[in-house]
Amino acid sequence: MKRRFATRIGLVGLLTVVLAGGVARGQATVVEKDVPYVPTPENVIEEMLRLARPTSSDVVYDLGCGDGRIVIAAAKRYGARGLGVDIDPLRVREARENAEKAGVSGLVSFREEDLFQTDLRRATVVTLYLLPSVNLRLRPKLFDELSPGARVVSHNYHMGDWPPERTINIGNHLVYFWTITGREKDRFGSASQKGPSPAPRTGWEIEPES
Repeated sequence: MKRRFATRIGLVGLLTVVLAGGVARGQATVVEKDVPYVPTPENVIEEMLRLARPTSSDVVYDLGCGDGRIVIAAAKRYGARGLGVDIDPLRVREARENAEKAGVSGLVSFREEDLFQTDLRRATVVTLYLLPSVNLRLRPKLFDELSPGARVVSHNYHMGDWPPERTINIGNHLVYFWTITGREKDRFGSASQKGPSPAPRTGWEIEPES
């Protein structure tokens, strides 16, 4: 009787562990997003790129890239290289497929990553369609990591007391444009950053797709 009772307890304990493990694995697959996915319309993309003036020597980073349409457009129209970053693996997979269909997979790359963890030091153009609060959280990182002369373009949302150089109204949409300067880096950069930043990697490396 005792052996049967002990065996039953063992089976219940094993089942509890298996179920708990299954729940934990399920939770691990949930993607926590700061920003909902809303695609940028094509006419807004056209204006964002017109303001940024990318060339074949530029590297365009789109933070929260969704289906990859902005860096793909920059590559197709201007020959710019690009990196799209999104925390959602489904969006990253879709972006890679779209780049392949557009014939620019040799120019652009996509990475599943939290945009706050992305190294921005190789970017010469950064495009955004986030939220006001996320833009403000991101602002010190832009100033810490981007070089003077880098351009920042945001769809619909500004950067608080960092005044834009240009603001364009396109129907119900706004496009804000800034250029990073040395003076503003001193004003808006992270005060907690101590010592020189590590040297950025040279050249352009397309991230391996997985």
